[in-house]
Amino acid sequence: MQSITTLLRQRGLLEAVTDEGVHAAVMAPLTVYAGFDPSAASLQVGNLATVVSLARFQRCGHKVIALVGGATGLIGDPSGKVTEREALSLEQVERNSAGIRENLSRFLDFDAAGARAELVNNIEWLGRFTLIAFLGEVGRHFRMGAMLAKDSVRARLESEGGMSFAEFCYQLLQAYDFLNLFDRKGCTLQVGGSDQWGNITAGVDLIRRLRGAAAFGLTFPLICDSAGRKFGKSEGNAVYLDHRLTPYFDFYQFFLRAEDADVARLLNVFTFLSAEEIAALEREVRDAPEKREAQKVLAAEVTRMVHGRHGLEVALRASAALFGAAMEGLRADDLLDVFAHVPSAELPAARVRGMPAADVAAAAGLCRSKGEARRLIESGGLYVNNVRVTAADAVIRPEQIVDGRVLVLRSGKRSFHLVRTI
Repeated sequence: MQSITTLLRQRGLLEAVTDEGVHAAVMAPLTVYAGFDPSAASLQVGNLATVVSLARFQRCGHKVIALVGGATGLIGDPSGKVTEREALSLEQVERNSAGIRENLSRFLDFDAAGARAELVNNIEWLGRFTLIAFLGEVGRHFRMGAMLAKDSVRARLESEGGMSFAEFCYQLLQAYDFLNLFDRKGCTLQVGGSDQWGNITAGVDLIRRLRGAAAFGLTFPLICDSAGRKFGKSEGNAVYLDHRLTPYFDFYQFFLRAEDADVARLLNVFTFLSAEEIAALEREVRDAPEKREAQKVLAAEVTRMVHGRHGLEVALRASAALFGAAMEGLRADDLLDVFAHVPSAELPAARVRGMPAADVAAAAGLCRSKGEARRLIESGGLYVNNVRVTAADAVIRPEQIVDGRVLVLRSGKRSFHLVRTI
């Protein structure tokens, strides 16, 4: 069995460990956990390195636990944040937790007999505490000096907004999670992003202090692009793993746009391709960067992994539609996502059905007049849903209006116009 820490180092995913003894510990099967706070209804690409790393642990023979923070989500992890998170209601946290469970189930099989993966929610144990009981059982074992010295705490205390007492106590809650999983599940390793270092070390220390036992922490580097921007954000918007929040097309395009300087590292982090396969793609980037073969493989591998074969097929068809390919199999929502940034118009559905294509092109604003639209047809330059209109008197058939809602007009090779029927 290959050492998981060796594998993580080879893939650029080993940032730090709390104890060098972890390298020997992982040579035998152990139990490892990572936590996910339900601050949104879906995980996003910024969480994906941790999720994929849990899958790597499982492939190397270890048991993995994915913890959904049904309790800690009510507080919000201050790590890496410059301001306090907006408070969520219990109902919001429960809904978000359900979404995260669904996301995780795509990577880790929680249901199969003998599966080496388990899903837990810390509301099960943290929800039973009163404040007095928690302070007496857990809080007395923490020292203010050590808590105040943590980088995540110090940075917030020095900021204009400061840090609330609730956020300050977050590390106690996460430390108790680790202790609880150590006691109940034999969990001896916690993993997470490098911004979790303070929380992870708090748990390691608590287990050592109360149980006199060795436990370990391991962090992954935060995934940033070559310009230092945190990976998983695009113009300030998270790239979610739920296609209802980030459509298949946008998800695929996010990875397809990866810079040449980033793509090999991202292939190592987010895919299970071998080192030899990634090295071959690196040579493609060096020798023929204009082909963007590495980016295409990255986008395809990650989209298939997150959204399955169906999601990838939709993304590929939608991407091809931008270059004139047929639109069969695409739904109205897919087309609305693909052509979200092209000019659009709304026309009454009853008016569009049976209307001459030239009239629709003029009414939608693709052409300045019906005469110009007819001349465009005669020159072979007008397309409806990427199918050339060949007759000047051609009319729009009901089946051309996708889902009764959307029609895509095109002039020439790349001038698109979206028609929404109302």
